[in-house]
Amino acid sequence: MLVDNKHYRTIWFKSESSDKVCIIDQRYLPHQFIVEEITTVDEMVTAINEMHLRGAGLIGAAAGYGMYLATLEAEKDKLFDASIKLSANKLINSRPTAVNLLWAVNKQLNAISKCTGIAGKKTIARELALCIADEDVNSCKSIGINGVKIIEEISHKKNGSVVNILTHCNAGWLAFVDYGSATAPIYEAFNKGIRVHVWVDETRPRNQGSGLTAWELLNAGVPHTIIADNAGGHLMQKGMVDMVITGADRVTGTGDTANKTGTYLKALAAKDNDIPFYIALPSSTFDWKMTNGLHQIPIEERDPDEVKYITGLYNNKLTKVLLTPSDSNALNYGFDITPARLITGLITERGICNANVKSIKELFPEFLL
Repeated sequence: MLVDNKHYRTIWFKSESSDKVCIIDQRYLPHQFIVEEITTVDEMVTAINEMHLRGAGLIGAAAGYGMYLATLEAEKDKLFDASIKLSANKLINSRPTAVNLLWAVNKQLNAISKCTGIAGKKTIARELALCIADEDVNSCKSIGINGVKIIEEISHKKNGSVVNILTHCNAGWLAFVDYGSATAPIYEAFNKGIRVHVWVDETRPRNQGSGLTAWELLNAGVPHTIIADNAGGHLMQKGMVDMVITGADRVTGTGDTANKTGTYLKALAAKDNDIPFYIALPSSTFDWKMTNGLHQIPIEERDPDEVKYITGLYNNKLTKVLLTPSDSNALNYGFDITPARLITGLITERGICNANVKSIKELFPEFLL
């Protein structure tokens, strides 16, 4: 996507010959645009764990690049395979909920194991890191092409009036390598001249909606309005929301979905008000081994200080401010589970399906037994 008229991906090698991995450090957005350079596996683990980068697709791509860095470090170690496995475990344990991370690491491990010679392992790991990133971009493009049909249909029913779309968290290009999942159909609709307006949930406690999604939409020129997280239900009751699209960090083979905390409540409100609720995801976000999201998907519990403090711009400086009584306890679950029964459909790179085994299997027959 464009930032000040320059195209960026969210992760890239500094140059074709460089081993330095560049990322957009999302902690400083929307106030400062900072590019961070990463040269070690530990730095990549820190970037993932401390949310210098975040979002299912981007975490997967970062893991792919991280595994390439692992081959460089393993080359200096006499126990190459043991070093690779250690790095892989570090990456896997950096964020537990987003399955794209595990998918990318396993993809790299499989490719590296089939290569002979350290030089060959390094080469294949670098090529695969780039391939994973490119696949992510292409999947998001296809999600946009498939998902825009829903927006077009709503626009037609409204005789060309504005289609109001509610989002939660950030599933835009900052959460992937480019384009995004939940935002891809929105960008596609906007570029086709369909009148759209986006209600942007602030998404406490890290404010990925008000800080990241709004910044993206502003750069793209898409009309939007930031709302408090708990305002969504009111807007739905008043007929001010035509559809909801969110992303996902893990989706079971039965359609249950893990996404940022608060997604479940939006799905309940949408169901109560007969508003379509869609999940947009690339196939790498499916966890084909899981059948029950509530009991099987691990939910990350993050630092309580993310709830107790907020960071914002004050006197041109990023400042951390205490919101709560200093001695009060806080609990910070990063995700919740939206059951398949509340989901209207899944928008994927292959098409749109219902959130059930039969429909998912028709779209992805090679994955489900």
